[in-house]
Amino acid sequence: MSMVSISPKAKIGKNSRIREFSVIEDDVEIGDNVEIGPSAFIGNGSRIGNDVKILHASSVSVWPNSVSYNFEDSTTEVGDGTIIKGQSTVCRGTKHTLKTIIGKNCYIMNHVHVAHDNRIGDNVTLVNGVNLGGHVEIGDYSNIGGLVGIHQFSKVGKFVMVESSTKIHKDIPPYILAGRLPIRYRGLNLVGLRRNGFSTEVIQNIKDVYRVIYDSGLNFKDALEKVKSDFKLTEEINEIIKFIEKSTRGILKK
Repeated sequence: MSMVSISPKAKIGKNSRIREFSVIEDDVEIGDNVEIGPSAFIGNGSRIGNDVKILHASSVSVWPNSVSYNFEDSTTEVGDGTIIKGQSTVCRGTKHTLKTIIGKNCYIMNHVHVAHDNRIGDNVTLVNGVNLGGHVEIGDYSNIGGLVGIHQFSKVGKFVMVESSTKIHKDIPPYILAGRLPIRYRGLNLVGLRRNGFSTEVIQNIKDVYRVIYDSGLNFKDALEKVKSDFKLTEEINEIIKFIEKSTRGILKK
């Protein structure tokens, strides 16, 4: 008796390894050099890139925890080089966007829940026990500490570091460190920025912008106008402005 259940309709690339007691459903596409650990579940709608590792008892493209889900066709995309460790769960999309997306080279540790219609960028780390609500967005190179809960529809910008054991209920702009209880702005993610090649000058410019946003006494709208008039609008500063202007839940406070 076979120790795995692989649908003959599934598309599986070269040199991929599927361990015992795993289930691969019909509408599944798996790239090359993929490792599926024991007792994993790869559900309909899975689109798995190359060089991905999905370890023991993890589940990808499971039914979303949404009362609006009506068995519509939807997908879960996992980018090249991503690791999903043991007992994590990734839900497929609902009718709102029809897909959940995890980018390339992400590191999703044990017992993480990625909900329906999430958008996770490239090189994102979700530490043990992170729990994402539906429609959450996380920008490239961000790191979410262990046991963090993120409220549905919240957004986290690029290159953000969130301390462990806190709750995100507001949008977190790019390049910052957020933490404590209740969660608040704690300065820049200096370690992450330096590790990723940001120069001293660029880091100082970002710091000066956030000094206007958080320490000038202006509301966020007026602070952004001051930033636009007083600063050279570099790529990083434009990223901050765009993120804050598009925020729907409001910005993290200090």
